[in-house]
Amino acid sequence: MAGLLAYVVGPGRSDEHTFPHLVAGDATITVDYPTGVELSHAGALAIARRLDRARRLFGTQVSVPNYLRESDGRIRLDAEGRKLKDPARPMTRGDVWHCSLSLRVSEGQLTEAKWARIATGFMTKMGFTADGSGRSPARWAAVHHGQSAGGNDHIHIIATAVRDDGTKVDLWRDEKHSQRVAGELELEYGLEVLESRHTGLGERGLAPIELPTRTPERRTAEPARRRLERIVRACAVASRDEGEFVRRLRGEQLAVLPRYAHGDTSRTVGYAVADTSRTVGYAVADPALGGGRAVYYAGGRLARDLTLPALRLEWDTAPRTDAEARAEWRAAHRNRPVANTDGVETVRVSPAQIQRAAQDLQAWNRYLARIPLDDRDQWARAAARAAGVVAAWSLRTEPTPGPLAATARALARSAQRPAHTRWHKPAKTLTASGAALIMLQTRHRPAAASYQLVLVQLTRTAQALRDAHTALGDLHRAAELDHTLRTELAAVHARYTAGRDRQLSPQMQRIVEGVREFSNGTIPGEHHLQAQQPSSVDISQPPRDREQDLRRPGDDPELER
Repeated sequence: MAGLLAYVVGPGRSDEHTFPHLVAGDATITVDYPTGVELSHAGALAIARRLDRARRLFGTQVSVPNYLRESDGRIRLDAEGRKLKDPARPMTRGDVWHCSLSLRVSEGQLTEAKWARIATGFMTKMGFTADGSGRSPARWAAVHHGQSAGGNDHIHIIATAVRDDGTKVDLWRDEKHSQRVAGELELEYGLEVLESRHTGLGERGLAPIELPTRTPERRTAEPARRRLERIVRACAVASRDEGEFVRRLRGEQLAVLPRYAHGDTSRTVGYAVADTSRTVGYAVADPALGGGRAVYYAGGRLARDLTLPALRLEWDTAPRTDAEARAEWRAAHRNRPVANTDGVETVRVSPAQIQRAAQDLQAWNRYLARIPLDDRDQWARAAARAAGVVAAWSLRTEPTPGPLAATARALARSAQRPAHTRWHKPAKTLTASGAALIMLQTRHRPAAASYQLVLVQLTRTAQALRDAHTALGDLHRAAELDHTLRTELAAVHARYTAGRDRQLSPQMQRIVEGVREFSNGTIPGEHHLQAQQPSSVDISQPPRDREQDLRRPGDDPELER
């Protein structure tokens, strides 16, 4: 408790903490430590002692499972998917409860009074106060110390899990409970609703240790998980069957592990990948992080649409391809050479074929024009396929992640749908696989004019997805794709017109004019929406899914009690 309070009131990891002070708290705290007054180190220690008083007085022991964790902070699982406890210390102290309430950088700052109301409402709904539980209250304090190193306005809430009468606060499934509370607070205070919390459609976020700027030693151009997602997405869309997918992953220098059905190694039900190169920095065998163990990510951990069952919906299935896939999974598991050395992925593609990719994408856009605007699942599938084409282009032309990588991520966000809503494509439905294959297997740079043809078609694809989101009322996602059109794809256009006359072709000019028309108000109510909802409460530590994350001090070695 004392170590956590000392950290919150201290200078921070990067001297980012300024003017630490209480914004709200239990009455036993604020009676002697008023809100809005700067806290000293001694004051923080005194507050910690007061918070911990009931536990020391009654001798109440609160224990929580002590799970083993991967180097990226994820809980380690056994072969059956169950959480693994530390055999040396299966339980650990759990009497200190800590979380943060944070805004996005773009959402500015809240007033002290509003933070106080939000913090009080949060703790009441979580059952720490007498009003929220009908029982004796548990002591808590909310500290505001300015913006984070990333520019997020936020507060920390530190509480004891022991009530003033010596009983324990019920923290069963507190993470899920806090998600519901966060959603209620967003609506109660008229704040921007976090999409992923209410719809379950958000992308997978990064754990704190995965953030590339955490320390200078681990500074990198792209987080390992983002790079792996880009590679897996490109390989999945470029592949026609499962065996080809495994070979493509291994060809991109990824280690691949199949997950077999219980008691049946002939049936693969999932997979995980790890980067075997050292170019990413901390995704591989790094003694400082994983004790020499590579960090593997399951497909579903990379993105919801990259699970093996989801990918299989797009691949050809036949007895021959199924047998070939089993052979490739076994070879990958045993780290042996690929079973099929003459796969289509070994064929060199001529740069002249880029024009063929543009033609394939033109047919793809004609297919998109026939999708009903209210068919969310088919549009999500279209977004996933388009993201794979752009990811393939990015892998072959961007030494470090650039506008194409950003475009692929923006499109992929539109593909995140619940598993039970996935669209099952009928036979002979277009897949954009040919375009992805050409972009991925073209090793020599073609003429810039060929890439321009591809860019025109992909821009039209992004426009179609943006218009579908608009029709469905997903205005924030529509605005995000519009921003991608105006910035990322415009940057790609500039790249391939460098040193030439930069006047836009008639096709690109029409596209840009359409984007400008959209930006000037063709989405009804977009500007009104932004004016009415300037801020949102994202209750989180540095987010795993850009959502609420509850971490006790023991989860972070830098936050000691």
